[in-house]
Amino acid sequence: MSFDRDLISAQADDNDLQIEAALRPKSLGEFIGQSRVREQLSLVLQGALKRGKAPDHVLMSGSPGLGKTTLAMIIAYELGAPLRITSGPALERAGDLAAILSTLAEGEVLFIDEIHRMARPAEEMLYLAMEDFRVDIVVGKGPGATAIPLEIAPFTLVGATTRAGLLPAPLRDRFGFTAHMDFYEVDELERVLARSSRLLGVDLPADGAHEIARRSRGTPRIANRLLRRVRDFAEVRADGLITRDLAAAALNLYEVDAEGLDRLDRAVLGALLRKFGGGPVGLSTLAVAVGEEPETVEVVAEPFLVRQGLVARTPRGRVATAGAWLHLGMTPPPDVFGAAHPDSDG
Repeated sequence: MSFDRDLISAQADDNDLQIEAALRPKSLGEFIGQSRVREQLSLVLQGALKRGKAPDHVLMSGSPGLGKTTLAMIIAYELGAPLRITSGPALERAGDLAAILSTLAEGEVLFIDEIHRMARPAEEMLYLAMEDFRVDIVVGKGPGATAIPLEIAPFTLVGATTRAGLLPAPLRDRFGFTAHMDFYEVDELERVLARSSRLLGVDLPADGAHEIARRSRGTPRIANRLLRRVRDFAEVRADGLITRDLAAAALNLYEVDAEGLDRLDRAVLGALLRKFGGGPVGLSTLAVAVGEEPETVEVVAEPFLVRQGLVARTPRGRVATAGAWLHLGMTPPPDVFGAAHPDSDG
């Protein structure tokens, strides 16, 4: 993965995890954005506290970098309960999960990230644990194997997934509260950046925050990462003040354009328009044209291009919209996909 791709990737790297620990809000009141989810979650937690019981299990879905892990930590904080963190890929066997469940304290919050990637044996054990707070430990093998029931303390499971469609229905149905995390609006990201700049000691006026926010692909993690890179630029090549012009110059240097597209995004659009006349073109052919693996184009670049209305998936292949032609400063042909939209002439 190239440096510019790392910069606008919504996945967290080791450096992000260290910085995010300092920037994470600690309570629902400090959490910015996701207003509907915050309100719903607040009611769930307050109701549980009034009853003196563990709240329903919580499932959060949405793209990486939108705050699922942060909300899991906030849930534990609001409940005044310990938090245990693991991930779906780490639970390869039922015994791995049983070892965690059997040591949970009453009321503890268990957070499983990427829960859709759990192994099937662990997943099936989780069904019983979520419903009856019990696990069956199998002793022995073959015909002589016996299942020993083990009571576990009531707990709250918080699951996070970037691909809710991969969750099996029996698991999804056992969550009492499901929340979908949406991408952030520019004004919400400006508030995220204002808070982060205060914590990092960065001089960030409103116009500089707006410039970074609108290039952040609707994702707080990316916004905070771009802020740190712009901070480096401001400290090395200026006086540390991040104005709109300075933010634009820094992000242009890092190949993040005004709409948040990076080098790979623009390469995909350029190939689609200049080599294939706007499409339709197959994924494999498009990937060869930009020198990348098909999976990289499909998973890394394409979702954002589709969300921005620059590329459309059709049964015949990928097609560039009128917005794609205009974004690259080219005149769309009369029969271009999306030309009928009133704002397609830009």
